[in-house]
Amino acid sequence: MSLQSLVASGTKLWLDSIDPDLIKTNRAWGATGATSNPIIISDLIKTGRFDDLISKLAGEGKSDEDLAWALTDKLVNDAQQVFRPVWEETKGNNGYVSFEVDPLLEDIKAPIPHADKVKRYVALGTQWGKGHDNRMIKVPATAAGLDALEDLAAAGLTLNVTLIFSERQYKLARDNVWRGAQRRPGGLATFKSVYSIFVSRVDVYTEKHVPDLSPAAQGMVGIANVKRLWKENHEFWADKKLPLQQEIIFASTGTKKPTDPPDKYVAALAGSDIQTNPPATNDAVQKLNKTYTRQVDQLPPQAVLDEIDAKVDQKKLEDTLMAEGTSKFAQPQRDLLKLIKEKRAAVA
Repeated sequence: MSLQSLVASGTKLWLDSIDPDLIKTNRAWGATGATSNPIIISDLIKTGRFDDLISKLAGEGKSDEDLAWALTDKLVNDAQQVFRPVWEETKGNNGYVSFEVDPLLEDIKAPIPHADKVKRYVALGTQWGKGHDNRMIKVPATAAGLDALEDLAAAGLTLNVTLIFSERQYKLARDNVWRGAQRRPGGLATFKSVYSIFVSRVDVYTEKHVPDLSPAAQGMVGIANVKRLWKENHEFWADKKLPLQQEIIFASTGTKKPTDPPDKYVAALAGSDIQTNPPATNDAVQKLNKTYTRQVDQLPPQAVLDEIDAKVDQKKLEDTLMAEGTSKFAQPQRDLLKLIKEKRAAVA
C-alpha cells in the first residue's frame, strides 16, 4: 500500500491531527508522530465527542482560555501515549507529538512588546514541555519565536520550529537552537530538534505574485526550496556526531490546486526526514496504491533552479507568507476560544 511504501522509502510519516480515531488509523498505516494546532482542536470540539470532558473541565471553574489549554494538553498527551512505543524503540529519534504554544502571542490585533513576547515563549514552552519525553514544543519562526529558541533549547526542551519559508528563517532557527542545545544541563544525548518548512503555500504565493514563471518552474518553487534546505540541514549536522537526528519536517504537503495529483508533494519529498501530512492527503495517498522511491535529493533541472533564483524575490516571499501565516496562526486561537465559550454554554 502507498503509505507503507512511503515509509519504506525512508520517510517518517506524521499526521497533521491528534484526532484519536485518525491517529489509530494512521498508526496502522505506519505513522509514527503527530502535530496539533487550534484548528485541529476546534474541529474535534465540533464533533461533540468531547462534550463530557469539556463539561468536566468547565465544572472545575476553568476560564475559557484555561479550558482550551487543558483540553489541548489532554488530547496531545493521549496522542503521545500512542506514539510512545516508537519513541522508546528509536531511543528518542521518532514518536513525537507537537504542542503549539499560544498563537495569540503573535496576534496583530493585540500587540505585545518584543522582549515580553520572547519571555512568554520561554515560559509557556517550559510550562507545556517539561516532564514530557515525547512532546515537541512548536514555536513559530517569527522575530520573537526565533529569539526564544536559544533559551528554550538550553532548558532541555525538544523543539519544532514552524512557519519557516526561507533560508534566512531556517538558518536563524537552526543556529539559535544549536547554541542553546550546547548549554543543555543533561548534555546532547537527548537533543532533538525539527524545522517545519512549508511547501504548498510557497506555490500558492508564486502563482499569484510571480505569474511569469515558466510552466516548468511554476508549481516547483516550494519543492525546490525545501529540498535545498533539506540538503543544507543534513550538511550542517553531519559533523556534529549527535545521537539523534536534527530533521526537516515537510509541512503544508496537501495540494492546494485541484489539478495537482494529491500526492504531488508526498512523492517529490519521499525518502528522508519527516512528512506531516493532513488526514485527507494520507487518505488519498493510501487509495492510490503506488510505490514510492527516494526523491528528496533529486532537485529540479538546473534551468528551472536558475529561473526560480532569477525571478523569485526571497525576501518578498518570506514577508508576504509570514504576514499571512501569522494571521492564520492567531485567528484560529481566537476562534477556538469563541467556540469553547459557546460549547460551555451548550453543555452547562
